[in-house]
Amino acid sequence: MASARPYWKGYLRLSLVSCPIALYTASSSTERVSFRQINRNTGNRLRQQMVDEVTREPVDSGDKARGYEYAKNSFILVDDEELEAVEVESNHTIEIDSFVPRADVDERFLDSPYYLVPNDAVGVEAFAVIREAMRGKKMAALGRVVLAKRERVIMLQPWDRGLLGTTLRYPYEIRDAREYFDDIPDVKLVPDMLKLAEHILATKEADFDPSKFVDHYEEAVVAMLKEKQAGVSVPRDHAAAPPANVINLMDALKRSLAGHQTAASFAAPAAAPKKGKKRIAGQREMLLPLPGKKAKEPVLVKPAAKAAGRRKKAG
Repeated sequence: MASARPYWKGYLRLSLVSCPIALYTASSSTERVSFRQINRNTGNRLRQQMVDEVTREPVDSGDKARGYEYAKNSFILVDDEELEAVEVESNHTIEIDSFVPRADVDERFLDSPYYLVPNDAVGVEAFAVIREAMRGKKMAALGRVVLAKRERVIMLQPWDRGLLGTTLRYPYEIRDAREYFDDIPDVKLVPDMLKLAEHILATKEADFDPSKFVDHYEEAVVAMLKEKQAGVSVPRDHAAAPPANVINLMDALKRSLAGHQTAASFAAPAAAPKKGKKRIAGQREMLLPLPGKKAKEPVLVKPAAKAAGRRKKAG
């Protein structure tokens, strides 16, 4: 069971089958670098203060309330207790309304992810039955749940031994793509140009691996903060210029492919070096497995300069 505090607790129900569940947030932004607002002159942290819009007087936290504006500057006062008293079933239960093929879900509607786990030993079997039924049919469940005082549509799908719940946006929250894409002109592509682009795509094909995601901006900000903390002056000018416009697309594609092939040649397998040869200072080596074989030992690859020299002699 997860050690974090559940974001929501209730029941998952499919027809007459139900089980107690707990819902946990599946994402977090706490590891990001964050900044505080401070007084530039004193270095002290600033605190926001609520001010009455008419009287301009500060308002204590105990005097803050929630109001619905039904007309200009006219409000209906609503207490938290009154909102909590608005009982809908999705306050405490995720009722599965329907099942849809997961592949049919429009990606634009996906919002926030949550992990769902059984919250009681007596409900584990019912939880597993619902999970495996969806897994076997490659279906996702659509239900409703109240989160942060709003009823949200939530999509459930099998995820390992639990369920992944993703809240969905309502149609009115999605902007019409035609407003942005209709002005893009139709272009008749040269077949050779398209084949070249497809070949570049093939050379960069890889498996989806989020562990390789690197937040370069975050790393650069952390490095800058360390330098400032150490008293080092940091630059204020923009470090890099934007990329130049493409003048000749075909030429750019050819150069892109040539650049990739050149980079790939640095990793070309080569024979192990002879003993006794002196390594040049600063020279690095890479250990790569033999392609297509399960080698017991890695192959030692020398830098491209020497590899090219060996090929020249062999020719």
